[in-house]
Amino acid sequence: MAGGANVTLTGARRDGRRPGSGAARMFRADRPLAAVAAAFTLAQLVLVRPAMGLGWDETVYVSQVSGHAPAAFFSAPRARGISLLVAPVTSWSSSTPLLRCYLAVLSGLALFLALRAWRGLFPVRVLALAGALFASLWVTLFYGPQAMPNYWVAVGALGAVACFLRARADRADRAALWGLAVSAALMAWMRPTDAVWTTLPLLALALYRRHWRPLGALLAGLAAGAVEWVVEAYVSYGGLARRLSDGSDIQGGLGWHLAVADQLRSLGGRALCRPCTGAMPHPLVTVWWFVLPVLALYGLAVAVRARRTIATLLPAACAATAAFPYLFLIGYAAPRFLLPAYALLAVPVAGALVHLVTATARRRLAVGLVTAGLVAHLAVQFTVLEHTVSRTTAAHRDWARTAAELHRLGVRPPCLLTGHDAIPIAFYAGCSSAATSGHNANTTRAGIERTARRTPVATLVTADGRPPAYARSWPSTTFGGLRLYYVTPAAGS
Repeated sequence: MAGGANVTLTGARRDGRRPGSGAARMFRADRPLAAVAAAFTLAQLVLVRPAMGLGWDETVYVSQVSGHAPAAFFSAPRARGISLLVAPVTSWSSSTPLLRCYLAVLSGLALFLALRAWRGLFPVRVLALAGALFASLWVTLFYGPQAMPNYWVAVGALGAVACFLRARADRADRAALWGLAVSAALMAWMRPTDAVWTTLPLLALALYRRHWRPLGALLAGLAAGAVEWVVEAYVSYGGLARRLSDGSDIQGGLGWHLAVADQLRSLGGRALCRPCTGAMPHPLVTVWWFVLPVLALYGLAVAVRARRTIATLLPAACAATAAFPYLFLIGYAAPRFLLPAYALLAVPVAGALVHLVTATARRRLAVGLVTAGLVAHLAVQFTVLEHTVSRTTAAHRDWARTAAELHRLGVRPPCLLTGHDAIPIAFYAGCSSAATSGHNANTTRAGIERTARRTPVATLVTADGRPPAYARSWPSTTFGGLRLYYVTPAAGS
């Protein structure tokens, strides 16, 4: 299977055709995958819109490599892969539209490469449909152009499983070994713990079947991607065990938590569901979530009959282990957490749908039902996406307006912000951010008071909140639902 491309080229020479004909056929076979990736990039630019400002987590990642604002506090669970990925743009430009365009193009290219790794394992039409299914989810489109790590774990997982299968089938396939190592490194570079969970079935199969070369490539890739995170654990977090423990605390304490209902609630467009309360979305919004595993199981049954069991079972198994901690071990939800599972399940699901419309007895009925289902699914996904983008853009504009108001009050760089939404608003204002308690605690009250004697400081308080003791005597004003307490060097001297 993995050597399919080489067999094609060899056969062309024996048939007397010119050597370039094999390459031409490969190019033609890649065109559907390239079309899917290009459509994905275009859809991001049109539907998500580059002008959408940076979100909370994005400001943390971008600030690490940006000249626009000081680096925000970097908590234990985070990894610096996404910061380094955006550095070629953010290190010299503060343009959010430019960053969005860069990530949209890069995410489309990554999707193409991940799908292309599956060539020879599944028909191209199955791979193109798998890419389209994954790329058309609102959560994929929404996070593709964002400075967030989850999409990159997803495409890394998709590429890693394909390369593992190719390397397992053909010991001479060096490209597959390199692809496996690079894909594993990408996952670990972005989120080391997610990379481990996702690759557990690959590690288990490699050990059980004694596939030493793929195992070595996989472990080397994971180690290369995670080495910076591990070194930083000892340099800045008190050791690896302490960093893992702190990360668990920040996520509410890893343990048995049934978060399936929380994930369902988040499908309506909630970027973070913590605490995850409120009504469930309309059934039309969540029905695809229940159909997904059913189609994956049907795809597996089809693969067993076609003697393609491992190529279908392995991505499904990796999807299950990737999703497990986010469904059963944390007490909150975000739809982006399951992106790796969606990417991997897209392969068996696409296989199931292609079989339904090509190999069943009532093909016309199957084609009609599948077409209607996909059209309805796309309509729901794009509706949720539009609602989510509009709401998110409005929230980011509020942060930008608050930053502009702080500038008008004299809180300009170098400056410090504390309190409600201090991290994103500080980035928009070009200020540092600080907290004396909570997950992002990085200073003390005395430290803030010392800073206020030298540079402008502002504390942001919600309408029903109370300012900290050190800010109660500062001038204040109400803006955008917040009470802004501020002091400038002149006012504080």
